[in-house]
Amino acid sequence: MVESGKVRVDVWAWSARLYKTRSAAAAACRAGHVRVAGERAKPSSPVRVGDEIRARNDGGERIVVVRELLTKRVGAPLAAEAYEDRTPPPPPRLAAAAPVALRERGSGRPTKRERRALDALRGRDEAHNDDS
Repeated sequence: MVESGKVRVDVWAWSARLYKTRSAAAAACRAGHVRVAGERAKPSSPVRVGDEIRARNDGGERIVVVRELLTKRVGAPLAAEAYEDRTPPPPPRLAAAAPVALRERGSGRPTKRERRALDALRGRDEAHNDDS
């Protein structure tokens, strides 16, 4: 916790476990992946209680509102208390994937007729196939 009213955004994002390392948080800031109150943030930009932070990383974009200022990395339960997560839930995944054609083991290479049937099942258009 901090006595003054602001902390560097890279330090806070690392302390709140939005990024694994402080250097990764600083690199994300320099790349423009971190926004504080809608504005692109430099690593040294100040963060205050009540600020909205949008941080993009491999898992997508996280939208958090600062509740508490942190300067040292804390455990995950304490870090979760330092912000209010407003990230929308991810869209539902489609349960049914494309059908998979199964062939008996050892049946050899498919014939031309079988290959065309497999391509039709997979939805591939033969007119655009370069393997002719």
